[in-house]
Amino acid sequence: MTTPSLRAIALVCTLTPSPDASSSDLLADQFLAQLAQHGVATDKVRVVDYDVKPGVQTDMGNGDEWPAIRERVLAADILVLSTPTWAGHMSSVAQRVIERLDAELSEKDDAGRPILYDKVAVAACVGNEDGAHAITADLFQALNDFGYSIPAQGVSYWSGEAMHATDYKDLEETPEATASAMKAAVANAVHLAAALKISSYPKPAS
Repeated sequence: MTTPSLRAIALVCTLTPSPDASSSDLLADQFLAQLAQHGVATDKVRVVDYDVKPGVQTDMGNGDEWPAIRERVLAADILVLSTPTWAGHMSSVAQRVIERLDAELSEKDDAGRPILYDKVAVAACVGNEDGAHAITADLFQALNDFGYSIPAQGVSYWSGEAMHATDYKDLEETPEATASAMKAAVANAVHLAAALKISSYPKPAS
């Protein structure tokens, strides 16, 4: 099977604006570096740097900067959604991204299929609490509802011990478990995205 050209975008949902360091941004960069090794073209958005309005429409008007981000998301075959853990949950920025992606439920492609069909999503999560499984479950349920396909083992995360003060970005090296899970998630995402691009979902029955 000839691998088609693929594009990926990381939506980084840190609460920290650029240019300050961010663990979620670092983990996203590591995902994108792995994807690049598979020949995937990459893009990245730190969402907090933009004025993304609350709402569930593709364009909320009044200076909303989500439409430009949305164009980059729709141009990508693979979405990496990277979020920190706060109080055991995804960040408020990640929740807003999910709310804005909800608008895609009513968008169709030229064949009448949901516009996010044939696209793949993976998750990246960092934090100092054991919230990664719950966050991943919430993200994957929503993203799958919107039309994304979820690859096998499509997540990598790092959660430190309870009540510690170490950030992922402060570690001297990436833990082996996080690195191994990332390699598997990326390889599975690339394989699935390539398969979907070669043979897309059928048109819905009339």
